[in-house]
Amino acid sequence: MSEPDWTLYRAFLAVLTDGSLSAAARRLGLTQPTVGRQVEALERALDVSLFTRAPQGMTPTPAALALEPHARAMASAAAAARRAISGVGALAGTVRLTASEIMSAEVLPPILADFLPHHPGLEIELVATNQLEDLLRRDADIAVRMTRPTQKALVARQVGRVDIGLFAHRRYLDTHGEPRDVDDLRRHTLIGYDRMQIPGGIRSVDGMAITRELFAFRTDSDLTQIAAVRAGVGIGGVHLGIARRDPDLVPVLPDKVLFDLETWLVMHEDQRSSPRLRTLFDYLVRAMGNYAKASRGA
Repeated sequence: MSEPDWTLYRAFLAVLTDGSLSAAARRLGLTQPTVGRQVEALERALDVSLFTRAPQGMTPTPAALALEPHARAMASAAAAARRAISGVGALAGTVRLTASEIMSAEVLPPILADFLPHHPGLEIELVATNQLEDLLRRDADIAVRMTRPTQKALVARQVGRVDIGLFAHRRYLDTHGEPRDVDDLRRHTLIGYDRMQIPGGIRSVDGMAITRELFAFRTDSDLTQIAAVRAGVGIGGVHLGIARRDPDLVPVLPDKVLFDLETWLVMHEDQRSSPRLRTLFDYLVRAMGNYAKASRGA
């Protein structure tokens, strides 16, 4: 029996992601019957049932859920292959860059805005996620990370350290007053994490344990946290380099509370010979280094 064609797995993933044949067809630019035939062909080739058909959509079976990570790995490999052959030997093609939500939304856009006009042949795919994309599996080409990489076969450059302090909007402080000391923070609305593990570097402040219960406003989205600070919900952690752009954000206990995070640029060692990846990597090392310097408390 021949191995199923990649297009069949692609149809399977689209249905799994979108929940219906019609939505999957729109995603793939195909007709609904074509997507249905491709899914059925994959089921016949694998001799399994992948979906339960119902009026409300397509429900994945246990076999589909078991197949999902392998199909997604195939999709990542296919995307990496397309990027690898785009602009081979030239300063052109696509670079897939991944970074945290806050870096992607608040830090990288102005940096990339300065970069792209000088390299019109390059295209950037920016993946904003707090999950660590697997560079070894080629889920991304270059990563901005706030922790030291541990995987082998990666090229990593530490570009600096970013300071994070506590800030509140002037409206909040006008209403609630400023904390007198670290212990006084307990009477304020603190903004922090919900289910996500608190980073190791900020688990205690001046003897006070930083736990989930300390936060009156909890969210695992960095962007939502900073939006809540800007809206006057309460007091939360903000990169100094970001807070300095907004004169209405006031530092809270700056002499008592200051955390720092390492900032790294990472790529697979096999990518060093790619002109487009090396050009962006070297540029980001310089630009992110400048941002790190601007985000220091000194």
